[in-house]
Amino acid sequence: MEEIHKLTDSNGADIMIDVVGHPETYEQDFYARNFVDTILLVDLLTPDLTIELPLIDIFNRGGVLQSSCYGACLFPHDCLMLVDLYCSVRFDFNVLATERIALEQVEGVFDTMHDGTVRRLVIEL
Repeated sequence: MEEIHKLTDSNGADIMIDVVGHPETYEQDFYARNFVDTILLVDLLTPDLTIELPLIDIFNRGGVLQSSCYGACLFPHDCLMLVDLYCSVRFDFNVLATERIALEQVEGVFDTMHDGTVRRLVIEL
């Protein structure tokens, strides 16, 4: 959190994309973002996790607290933005991956998602 504020002259990030889905990372995202900007929660570790934030902080910071479940996004916009972030070396998505799989293995990943196994993948074409 402090590092993000240093890098942004204490402004905070314009958008925080949380792909971890854990309460501690979401809270860090909440306080590391700029006032009135966005947090996008992409994933959940387990559905029983909870987070507690002071209501006054939520009210005073404003912004958008958005979630995306199973790809609920504006794909043409979001995909291009993520590709741009990756290509401009502003965000290294590879550090999020726990394994690499071939395109033919994608269908099997859905089976493991239902049993609660958390996987962060890079799909190789």
